[in-house]
Formats: sequence, C-alpha cells, structure tokens
Amino acid sequence: MSDTPLLDKVKSPKDMKGMTMAQLSQLTQELRNDVVRNVSRTGGHLGASLGVMELTVGLHYVFNTPDDRIIWDVGHQCYPHKILTGRRDQMKTLRQPDGLSGFTKRKESDYDPFGAGHSSTSISAGLGMAVARDLKGGKNHVIAVIGDGAITAGMAYEAMNNAGALDSRLIVILNDNDMSIAPPVGAMSYYLSELLTSTTLKSFRHSAKDLVNKLPKTFAQTVKGAESAARKMVTGGSNIFSDLGFYYVGPIDGHNLEHVVSVLENLRDDKDPGPVLLHVKTKKGHGYAPAEQSADKYHGVSKFDVVTGKQHKAKSNAPSYTGVFAKALIKEAETDEKIVGITAAMPSGTGLDKFGDRFPDRCFDVGIAEQHAVTFAAGMATEGYKPFCAIYSTFLQRGYDQLVHDAVLQHLPVRFAIDRAGLVGADGPTHAGSFDIAYLCALPDIVVMAPSDEAELMHMVATSATIDDRASAFRYPRGEGVGVELPERGEVLEIGKGRIVKEGGKVAILSYGTRLKEALLAAEKLESMGLATTVADARFAKPIDEDLTRNLANNHEVLITVEEGCVGGFGSHVAQYLMNEGLLDGTLKVRCLTMEDKFIDHGNVHAQYEAAGINASGIVNSVLKALGRAADVQRA
Repeated sequence: MSDTPLLDKVKSPKDMKGMTMAQLSQLTQELRNDVVRNVSRTGGHLGASLGVMELTVGLHYVFNTPDDRIIWDVGHQCYPHKILTGRRDQMKTLRQPDGLSGFTKRKESDYDPFGAGHSSTSISAGLGMAVARDLKGGKNHVIAVIGDGAITAGMAYEAMNNAGALDSRLIVILNDNDMSIAPPVGAMSYYLSELLTSTTLKSFRHSAKDLVNKLPKTFAQTVKGAESAARKMVTGGSNIFSDLGFYYVGPIDGHNLEHVVSVLENLRDDKDPGPVLLHVKTKKGHGYAPAEQSADKYHGVSKFDVVTGKQHKAKSNAPSYTGVFAKALIKEAETDEKIVGITAAMPSGTGLDKFGDRFPDRCFDVGIAEQHAVTFAAGMATEGYKPFCAIYSTFLQRGYDQLVHDAVLQHLPVRFAIDRAGLVGADGPTHAGSFDIAYLCALPDIVVMAPSDEAELMHMVATSATIDDRASAFRYPRGEGVGVELPERGEVLEIGKGRIVKEGGKVAILSYGTRLKEALLAAEKLESMGLATTVADARFAKPIDEDLTRNLANNHEVLITVEEGCVGGFGSHVAQYLMNEGLLDGTLKVRCLTMEDKFIDHGNVHAQYEAAGINASGIVNSVLKALGRAADVQRA
C-alpha cells in the first residue's frame, strides 16, 4: 500500500481543489516525505524546498495556476512545486542529464512562467507580467515568492519602488526564514493579518477610497494621511514595504497551513488594485530533523541516507580550489594588514568564512549585492586597502558595469577572485562560469589569470596581492584540484609570462586554466601516434605572453588553444595577436577550443566537457583534423 495515497492522486493542482483542510495537511506531509526521498537519491537543494511546503500547497490550492502566475525567486525551493504540477514521475531525473532542472525553467512546464537561478528577479518579472495583464484587460493573479536573502538585493527594491508607483495588482510573498524585520509571529499577528485582509475591512477600504476620490484634492490628501496613520496604529508602525506603496500583511506562520490558506484566499478575493506584500515566517528544513538542525549543510546536498541524514560524499583526494584560495589569502593577510575579503552572501561558497574566522574585522559579507560589492571594494582600494572580492563567475556578471567603471576604468587595484569558473555540472547554465574570460579580457589594462592547478592558484593569490596599479582577476573551477604538492606560501609570478610544461615539436597545445591536465593527456596520445607535442601553460589571458605565443607559432605546424570559457576569450586574443603579427600568413594551423556557443544544460561535468570537445580526446581530434588526418579521428 502506498504511503502517499493523496499525493498519488495529484497530477495537477486542480486535483487539490476539493480537499478538506485535514486532507491538505496530510498531502503536505506526504509531499514533504516525497521531496526528502527524491533528493536523497539525486542530491539538490533540500532545506529551502522543505521550508515552503505549506506555502506551496496553499498557493496551488487557492490560486488557479498556471493562469495565475507563481514566480519563485532563485527557484531552488521549487521541488514541491514541480511535484504538484505534473512532474513527480520525473523527479528521479532531477539535475541529471536530460532530466528536470534544479530551478524553474520556462520550457519545462507551463507552471514555470519565469526561469530562475539567480536571485532577486521575481518582483521585476512579476510586475512586468502584471502590467502586461492590465494592458490586455486580464484578471489573473501574479504572485512573486521571494526570500529574505534575495529581497536584500538592490534589484528587488528597484522593482518594489516601481510597483508602488504603477499601482498594478501584484502579490509579493516574503518568505522570511532568517531575518527579523517585524514583530514575532503569534496568534495576535495572525489575527491582525486576518483583520487586514478580511472582507469587512476591504469593503471599508473600497468605500473610503471612493469617498476620498470625490473630495477636493487637499482634503483627500489629509484623509489619506489619516488612513495611513490609523493603519500604522493597527499594524504596529510603518515599514519599508508600506512606505514603498505596498499593502503590508503579516507576519504569519508559514507552517500553519490553515492560516496560510485563509490569508491567501483573502488576498485572492480582494478587488482592491495595487501591490500587496504578505510576510510569511518559515524555517528552512522544516519537518525533517537533520535539515532543521543544520540548515546550511542541507541547503544543497549530495545523495544522503533518509533515516540518518548522512550525506554520501566521495572522499576527497585533493583539496578544493575554494579551500586553497582561502588558505592562500589567509597566508598573504598574515603579513599584510591591508588585505581584506569581500563576498556577496557566499562566505562558505567562496571560502571567505575561513578568512573571516581568522580576520573577523577584515572580512565583509555585503549580502546579495554584487554591484555594491564591487564598488565597495573600489572605495576601499582608494584608501590604500587591498580588497579581494570573491564572487562566483556567473554572479559577477551582475556587477559588470561597476567592474568596468568603478574599478578598471579608475585603475583601482581591486582583486577579483572568481570561483566556479567553467562548467558546474548539475547546477546548469544559470551557474556556469562561461563568460568571464571574454568579459574580462575585453577591458583595457586589467590583469587576468587562471591557474592550471591548486599550487598555481596560490601563486596567483600572491601575485594579485602585489598588483597595486590596476585591477586584477584570477579564475578557478568548482571542485577538487589535481593533487599537486602545495607550497607554504604562493610565489609572485612575472606578469604576462606563461611557461613550457612539456617540450615537443610538431604540435603545440597552449592551455589556459585547469585544462592543462587534459592537454598533457592529449600530448601522450599524440606522441603515441608519432606527433611530438609541446604543452604550455599560459597562466595569463591578459596580457598574453607574446614571446611564448610567437615561439609556439614559429616552431610548430599546429597550435591549439584550450580554455574553459566561451568564444571570444583567450583563444580569440591569441588569434588576434597572431594575425596582427603576420604569423598566420604562412602554413601555421591554429584551432581554438572553447565551450560550445550555446547554453549548456545541466548534467555530469565531465560529460559536458567531453561534449564541448575540450578534454583530451577533443584536443587530439582537433589536431588530427587540422593535419588532414580525419581518418585517424575514429581510432583516437
């Protein structure tokens, strides 16, 4: 007999409509157990999804989705939403090749009206949908669900400011599972929320508005002021949401399903125009003891045992690049008190939590605010400090204007430590570090580096600390290094100089970043086929090592560049140099291996690189094709 009898009957949200409150409560528990069971098999974002169970059930029970739009900010809390919207049978494919995305995705379901992966976009998107609805004369609801972390970003406030001015009907739900921005949750709080969304009060509001609109303008403003003052007396004072023009409701207990449903029904039935913000208090990991006890560890999980909660993580054979960066930065900071660390809400993800433990007064988490992080770092640089701004490659895209104008243009020595460079596997295209080589190398007078292994990363941290006349950046991937011996402290590298790792003859492979290991494997294969191969580690994409590049071009028949980035990056700059120097006017055959010119879906990271042709076999095949040995490709 199934342990999910009610959930088994839910193929779409319409199957929930006739349920009693007792059945909805049972459904919620079945849904919670189903999410835990599924994520234990695939890994994924668990804590956030467990925290919104009651809210998810309430939303799909009360509203008419997909006609009513629900936008999940970031989207890592969307697993219960996926299950209730016809994708339960596919949950075993979550974050797997050709399977369900770990985030909302428009092409995956009509119930996902907006794709996500980065935070703080839901209110802007929701407002756009609401205004478009109004222009079409539609009547459907638009609901944006945003977390307390995501709502700290500037974009969320820009959207709320615009929403208050436009006065279009939009429901924003603040899923507050951490910060305390309002009085504690309790019976009185729920009573006030019920009161503020009740039919009686809404009727009073509508009548009052009709009356006010017929009064002289100056008197109408006075009445509106009195109404606002009276409301503040009821709700316990003003808050930023009401000041921005939202009708604020809450906070309510997000795990009391009956309260959630009741308040959502009141908001659904309210005919009053204008934006509303419902403040819901929840707890990450709610209902699953291991996740409740350690919300951070269960935010993103690998496969785990449902009973014990123990995660099945493969034993590490080498330190992670993130951990090595933290170690190197701490080592530099021990002898240089001007070094500071800056992160945008990712202290553990970037390793700066370790730096913060060692130097608490020199570590700054600015929240989900990459734009601010970059300019904040630039401001510190003007005063002689040495800021290391540690941000994921894909997140740094959000601070690009500030990177250009506030750091690079002003020759301010901000150091950008770019984590999650290259492909990232199961997190998919929203989190892949595909574009930073291209968008950084487009900028004049910036130093751009990439280590080939973890020891090289330590050298680049040390090098960056000495660059005081301009911005610098170094990128490194997610996951483990290659297992090389680490120095006690990094050495300062000569700017713009690469190195020859292996001498050969006919073929040259110029690798930028951690594809060096694959380049060496490719060289072994090529030499077994009679093709002597040189392998070089570029180290720098800007400035490129012109002497090294010229030497490789002049002394080899084939030159292959390899990088973990998109078209327009390192290889493009090498080719531009060769072309301008006339080194492509002869018989030299140049091939640039990059990621595919498309967004690469989630899956196994090794398979992703294989598909892109930037592994050992891809390098070998590229060389053979350049030499006109296509027949040998299959045997390679």
